[in-house]
Amino acid sequence: MRYLSELAYSGRIAGRTDKGFYLSSGIRRIGERSGKSVNLLALGDVGGTVLMGLRLLGTGVVSQIGIYDLNEKLLRRYEREINQIWFPDGRKMPHVRILQQDELFDCDMFIFCASRGVPPVGTSGDVRMAQLQANKQLVSIYAGQAAESGFGGIFAVVSDPVDPLCKAALECGLDDDQIQGYGLGVMNGRAMYFAEKDARFRRYIDEGRAFGPHGEDLVIADSVSSYDHEKSLELTALTVNSNMETRADGFKPYIAPALSSGAISLLETLKGGWNYSSVYFGKDGSGAFLGCRNRRTADGIEIENLPLDDILFGRIEKAYRNLEKL
Repeated sequence: MRYLSELAYSGRIAGRTDKGFYLSSGIRRIGERSGKSVNLLALGDVGGTVLMGLRLLGTGVVSQIGIYDLNEKLLRRYEREINQIWFPDGRKMPHVRILQQDELFDCDMFIFCASRGVPPVGTSGDVRMAQLQANKQLVSIYAGQAAESGFGGIFAVVSDPVDPLCKAALECGLDDDQIQGYGLGVMNGRAMYFAEKDARFRRYIDEGRAFGPHGEDLVIADSVSSYDHEKSLELTALTVNSNMETRADGFKPYIAPALSSGAISLLETLKGGWNYSSVYFGKDGSGAFLGCRNRRTADGIEIENLPLDDILFGRIEKAYRNLEKL
């Protein structure tokens, strides 16, 4: 058996728990208080859907959601419409307000949903990586501004491709423990979808895990307690190709990513709950962001560290080494 901690730079392991290990010093104790503020950049398909999820699910976690987009009419539309979503009992939900540019990093969590050059419906291959160069320039601009402003919260990357964009943000001067990438949640969600539809994969629901990047080199394990390699490869293929099936039907597959990888995972992070996201396993720019189950605690980012089948660990290690090269 092997352990995920073997991939982490040893100098970054700050302690161990029954379930995992701490990957950082816990400077950003974001999960310790309620009423947090989040600021969201860009209200495209993904950003707009993330915003809806945060409004509907964020009660008791988020008090305020700041929104910013270059399209002023879009900003006014979302401020108006999202604040008009109410339950009949009048329960308090996060308030949405339009931000000025100099307010972007006055928050507990900054959510990067900006994107350039989203491939049109009908594009073949891994469309996520096609966005790398354009979106890398964008994330570098805002990560640089965040670092210059002394931003101390979480810099959450939702735009594709998540893991390389996190590394680009790290190169701009942000601390490694304040950057997280949100792409793996939907891969877990898609694996759950296929596990519900096909009894051969049913045990994924209770025993399975997802690791690695949001796209090629994704690792789906049908079970971490009794790993079946062939079934896991088949379930991985179904999960990776699911978005292409949606595109083949003429739609951009953004709803599930915006909610599973976005709103739900972002809120779990803020609550200090277990979530699927990418965190940094390296040191001083050498290494990569790897998607895995983790949570923020008062003692640091806790990474789930279950005993893994040797073949399964080999798949995860291969994914990590490939991410290092990006």
